[in-house]
Amino acid sequence: MADATTSVGELRDRVRQFVHARDWERFHAPRDLAMAISIEASELLERFLWRGSGSLAELSSEDRSAIAEELADVLIYGLSLANALEMDLSEAMLAKLKKDEAKYPPDRYRGRAR
Repeated sequence: MADATTSVGELRDRVRQFVHARDWERFHAPRDLAMAISIEASELLERFLWRGSGSLAELSSEDRSAIAEELADVLIYGLSLANALEMDLSEAMLAKLKKDEAKYPPDRYRGRAR
């Protein structure tokens, strides 16, 4: 089990090693990886179908385990896409957060869903 200090770069390296050991790079075109993310995100969403709000209190340990696996699949394909595009995902995420912070200032959006 990874500890809380595992970096995004370390996770990217681990995913890269996994893919390389299986000679899957040739199957990991950006378009295919983007489709895989969408498919896995749908599988994640399916875990919440017909379950009320999906709040923590409503989820069994089995539900949480299945959700964790689906979320991991989404993130693994996301890291694979970052690898295929030679993209610094940490940099992209920080840039996006900075953009969103400017777009949604706390004094105007605190407690609002829109």
